[in-house]
Amino acid sequence: MTRSAETETKGLAGRFQGLSLSKILLEGRAFIAFLAIVAVFTWLSPNYLTLDNLVVMSRHVALNALLALGMLLVILKGGIDLSVGSTVGLGGVLAGFMLMQGVTVPGIDKVLYPKVWVVVVVTLLAGAFIGLINGILVTRFNVAPFIATLGMLYVVRGVALLIAHGETYPDLQGKAVLGNTGFNVVGLGKFLGLPTGIWVMIVVAIAISFLLRKTVFGRWLYALGGNERAAELSGVPIHRVKRWVYVISGVCAAATGLIIASELTAGAPQTGQSFELNAIAAVVIGGAALSGGRGNVRGTLLGAFVIGFLSDGLVIVGVSDFWQMVIMGSVIIFAVALDESQQKAKKKNSSKSLGKVKK
Repeated sequence: MTRSAETETKGLAGRFQGLSLSKILLEGRAFIAFLAIVAVFTWLSPNYLTLDNLVVMSRHVALNALLALGMLLVILKGGIDLSVGSTVGLGGVLAGFMLMQGVTVPGIDKVLYPKVWVVVVVTLLAGAFIGLINGILVTRFNVAPFIATLGMLYVVRGVALLIAHGETYPDLQGKAVLGNTGFNVVGLGKFLGLPTGIWVMIVVAIAISFLLRKTVFGRWLYALGGNERAAELSGVPIHRVKRWVYVISGVCAAATGLIIASELTAGAPQTGQSFELNAIAAVVIGGAALSGGRGNVRGTLLGAFVIGFLSDGLVIVGVSDFWQMVIMGSVIIFAVALDESQQKAKKKNSSKSLGKVKK
């Protein structure tokens, strides 16, 4: 055997030796959990794995995944965004307000009813504005992300309630005479047999994956989450990066609100309550670190599927809402505990390696 072949064989042997069963379970916990959920609920209910139910569950997953993808960027930089659930509610309310009540033009006392594409653009801009405020609070005023976004959670929800006067905008079909019909396409439209929401999730996932893996911004974001001080000394514009991740998170939340309002043909200010917790859970279950610097789109999508398929499975087999909350909370705690165990194991192995090198 040549020296190069012998070296390669030793390298492969060392690599397989490092792959213990516990390590494999930790690294692939989200995928293993997903397979287990599908297997268990398929056994419990013959209707779980049917094509129609898969499409329905994927629609639900798409909403949480869209929120989670925006949340992923915020968590990668070591932050948190608790305002996304309220932004979801505001998105539906803004759509309902513009479609049903129209916009009064100052000075000419005339009410204009925007077309659907204008409604979508204005709502997404509103989400971006909320994200920008979060970013400014965190960067310019040095407010802790948890406090800044918690405050915005209440502010945005209050604004939604004020706009709608605490009521729901029903039947968001628009009127042909006003030229504002077609809002149902945003959530209920289909392309190649799949609902619009799923396609939006796919497009956003591809875009964010490209952003993280192929752009300077993505490298800046990982560097910022890994070590903010080191990133700043390396020339990373940390304030600009922080503001942008909150803006993107706000846009994702507003888009989710639009899709939900379209699917339900109603815009309610209470929509989106506790959605931020599901988004955070999806990111964490997908392997991202709450301290920042670690996470990816693939894991986040897998985490969203775990939560979505588990939640819908519990409904299908008739588990009560109270027990659903207990089970979902337990899953989140278990995922975080596993992540902490993985990080401790890595630090321990790094310390051992460093000790061997010193010797």
